[in-house]
Amino acid sequence: MTREIPTNASLLSRLEREGVLRTGAVREAMLSTPRELFVWDGYRDEAYVDWPLPLGRTGQTISAPHMVVMMLEELDLRAEMKVLEIGCGSGWNAACIASIVGARGSVVSVELIEELVEFATRNIRRAGLEKIVEIHHGDGSKGWPPFEAEEIYDRVVLTAATSRIPDFPVRQLRREGVLLLPLGDSPAQILTRVVKDRAGYLSTRPVCPCVFVPLVRSEEA
Repeated sequence: MTREIPTNASLLSRLEREGVLRTGAVREAMLSTPRELFVWDGYRDEAYVDWPLPLGRTGQTISAPHMVVMMLEELDLRAEMKVLEIGCGSGWNAACIASIVGARGSVVSVELIEELVEFATRNIRRAGLEKIVEIHHGDGSKGWPPFEAEEIYDRVVLTAATSRIPDFPVRQLRREGVLLLPLGDSPAQILTRVVKDRAGYLSTRPVCPCVFVPLVRSEEA
């Protein structure tokens, strides 16, 4: 018996039925940035299976589609927003964000592992999104530019787990902005939504349990 290989459309239909995929903007982002363009060589047939896939021997993964959809929905992205992503991995999440914020928005993605910087950069160019997405080699826990305290970004998203909310990315978040991160120690964390109010105070809301690889900081690399 031949195993049926799931497609992007069938995966998204299932996520809609399950209530994970809720908005047209996120659906369109997932359709316009197919995961198969961002997986490591040898994993194309598994691109639409709903689980994480390894990125070579880097120790990192491309996230499961349901988790990417959930994070995009929680970020509540809109056109023209400026977004900081900490941990670009394969570039897929940055590409999905870029397709929502559009040509007048921007995505700044910071990655510490040089092999992934090169891989994600190639993928973003192949997707035709290099005018919206900037990928930088560095420690994203220090923000971008590093140690800058100015409020720059409408949204900040971490794609790796940390036991505490990093200081400089919060400082770089604009008032009424949203920061989303997997919060907690391994092996499991809580996806957490942080909102900075008009006065600069933070409020947090747990979204769901999750499992992410740990955030690699420069002093650990």
